[in-house]
Amino acid sequence: MDFLPFLKKKVSDEITYAEDTANSIALLGDLMKVPSSELRIQICKCIVDFYHAEPPKKHITGYQQASSSYKIQMAEVGGLAKTMVQSLALLDNQLVEKLWVLKALQHLSTSEANCTLMMQAQAASSICAHLNDPDPSGQLLFRSSEILWNLLEKSSKEEIIQQLSNLECLLALKEIFKNLFMRGFRHYDRQLRNDILVITTIIAQNPEAPMIECGFTRDLILFATFNEVKSQNPLVKGLKLSNSYEDFELKKLLFNIIVILCKDLPTVQLLIDGKVVLALFTYVKKPEKHKIIEWSAAQYEELQLHAIATLSSVAPLLIEEYMLCQGNARILAFLEWCESEDSFFSHGNSFHGTGGRGNKFAHMRYTLRLLRAMVYLQDETVNNDLCEKGTIQQLIGIFKNTISKSNDKEEAIVLEIQSDILLILSGLCEHNIPRKEIFGTEGVDVILHVLKTDPKKFQSGLGYIVLLFSTLDSIWCCILGCYPSEDYFLEKEGIFLLLDLLALNQKKFCNLILGIMVEFCDNPKTTVHVNSWRGKKDQTAASLLIKLWRKEEKELGVKRDKHGKIIDTKKPLFTSFQEEQNIMPLPADCPTVAVMDVAENIRAKIYAVLGKLDFENLPGLSAEDFVTLCIIHRYLDFKIGEIWNEIYEEIKLEKLRPVTTDKNILEAITTASENIGKMVASLQSEMIESQARQDVQNEQRVYAKIQATHKQRDLANKSWENFLARTSNAKTLKKAKRLQEKAIESSRYNERPPNAIFHQTEIKGLNTTVPSGRVVTLESTPARLVGGPLADTDIALKKLPIRGGALQRVKTVKIVDEPKKNVLT
Repeated sequence: MDFLPFLKKKVSDEITYAEDTANSIALLGDLMKVPSSELRIQICKCIVDFYHAEPPKKHITGYQQASSSYKIQMAEVGGLAKTMVQSLALLDNQLVEKLWVLKALQHLSTSEANCTLMMQAQAASSICAHLNDPDPSGQLLFRSSEILWNLLEKSSKEEIIQQLSNLECLLALKEIFKNLFMRGFRHYDRQLRNDILVITTIIAQNPEAPMIECGFTRDLILFATFNEVKSQNPLVKGLKLSNSYEDFELKKLLFNIIVILCKDLPTVQLLIDGKVVLALFTYVKKPEKHKIIEWSAAQYEELQLHAIATLSSVAPLLIEEYMLCQGNARILAFLEWCESEDSFFSHGNSFHGTGGRGNKFAHMRYTLRLLRAMVYLQDETVNNDLCEKGTIQQLIGIFKNTISKSNDKEEAIVLEIQSDILLILSGLCEHNIPRKEIFGTEGVDVILHVLKTDPKKFQSGLGYIVLLFSTLDSIWCCILGCYPSEDYFLEKEGIFLLLDLLALNQKKFCNLILGIMVEFCDNPKTTVHVNSWRGKKDQTAASLLIKLWRKEEKELGVKRDKHGKIIDTKKPLFTSFQEEQNIMPLPADCPTVAVMDVAENIRAKIYAVLGKLDFENLPGLSAEDFVTLCIIHRYLDFKIGEIWNEIYEEIKLEKLRPVTTDKNILEAITTASENIGKMVASLQSEMIESQARQDVQNEQRVYAKIQATHKQRDLANKSWENFLARTSNAKTLKKAKRLQEKAIESSRYNERPPNAIFHQTEIKGLNTTVPSGRVVTLESTPARLVGGPLADTDIALKKLPIRGGALQRVKTVKIVDEPKKNVLT
């Protein structure tokens, strides 16, 4: 049969005849129903030619060939892929035709539209179910796996997984995988084996897939562990993996699928039977020198890290097997090697080895993750065994060493290690005072070191925030409740560091810090430290807490006026969310909106801290703070009233009528709550008015000070003007002199006492109006203008005249009897 290619006269013909073309291509799929082997093969060749177009054998003048993309698009529009999938059911015992159909579907499955059509025709299940059909050429398995890959990538992954999650498909996959695993020796076979395992891994993510029922899970566990745990099972007898890339990838894929399979709890017994924990623990040891192993150093390191990561998922499910394998001892010994100075060069090539090139940080990270998973089971057998082996001291030592060894390149992985160490310590010490005492001052020093971190680093994105949360959790679990540790923490100004963090006003950790503060305030020594703290602009702890309260209420949409005063005395604490929620009857064990509000914001914690600090003696508060403090002081009363109001409203909604006594009590409670709101609002008004009066008085004092300053300035100006008048006008100077002398004379006694010696206090010939001594420094008139200081006085200095304010030696000084009247000084 000789088909001519699609020909067109004009470019627009592709659009004009698109519908006809799509329908004609769709007919190719319908022709597959004709029981003719030659026709079916030719149709498949035609479809394949859409994707591998060849130049036409005959050229017709005036026509040109349609593009390959146009033919492929028309095949998608015509739904050819769907009919081709359906035709597979007609070819059960016709291998040649089936291979051609699979080849056509392999090409069709390269587009998302066709994959969607094939999915609708249940292509995944119908192809997968026949994977194990006899085929000497091997094309059936190759093309089928390629189609399944395309379906998973280009259509709904969930739907394809659902189609493959049946017993028939999984049995086919199981047999193919076993056959390739045991008998495949070619590079191609190993690649195909790994592809089948990846598809199986994807299917295993569906908890409804019958992996256990078909026996696939048991076989996969056997294949994953036969190298480490000797087995007499004939499937693996004499079987050995090489260090080729494909076998190495297979080993990692088997570890990976174990992690997925263990999420299905019925798998646990199979994991026990397969001794998976023991097999994985063979990797939790330091590399042995001069030992011949089947993997290269880089491969072994990657497998070692992968095995430890797998243990983190498996070991928590198998605690008994973990303890039988002495898991704690193995982990602690491996951590000791990680911390040691043994020569070891880590390749850090894999995903798990990230950040660990040239060091043991990657090994330490995954080992600590495993230890954290075990500790957080809160199994006393495991945790007691760890503490008896000195885990707390060892972890504190590791933390200190990471501080000294880390550098900028390894900062992210070191921060993760430090966070995990603190979380493990929290899990071990929580609710256990003896372990908190073991944590002791060394542990507190570690926590203080983290709290002293530069706040700017919390925005760096390298894990500092996670480390801070881990540290705060450690304070809660490892220090609180142990009085020696609490006292040491206070002594080292730990509360100051917590308040410094709180002052950063970062909402993500405010709640946790305030919770710690509430617990710390039970220690009587804490109050002094809290009241002694000072932040920026001399801010006190009380002022900081009240500021946080105002910010929280603003975010919650609580109604307050511009001064922070209560607006609604009936609902003084109501948030915008509570306003939107209608009260509805709830079961007794369900918390209401008012109760949930206590846990969902920081107001209750602020109230608790300020209550323990004593509301009456809080330092460094402004008038605005006192207005807010009135509300905080009555927080508990308001919240109780709010809850009673909810109870009353629920009774009304349920159309229940309480007895008279209960009704009167409910009304009295709601009235009392409202009266408290009115009382607080009245007190706030008095404070605001008092502050307004104080502001006016302060303003008047400032104005009075300004007036006095201006008056003094005027007097100084007037004095200066008088001075200038005296120095520039001889008559004015003489008049001032006479007035001065008259004033001096009037101040003297008129009668001298007998035998009194009179001392002359005046210097004759001195034309000044200021009190003068024997030596006068003149600053008003330069000496060069008047011929020297005191030149015209009776008592002129002979050796030490004053010139320009400084003592200078001169050869002679002229002395005259009569002063010159026109000299102004």
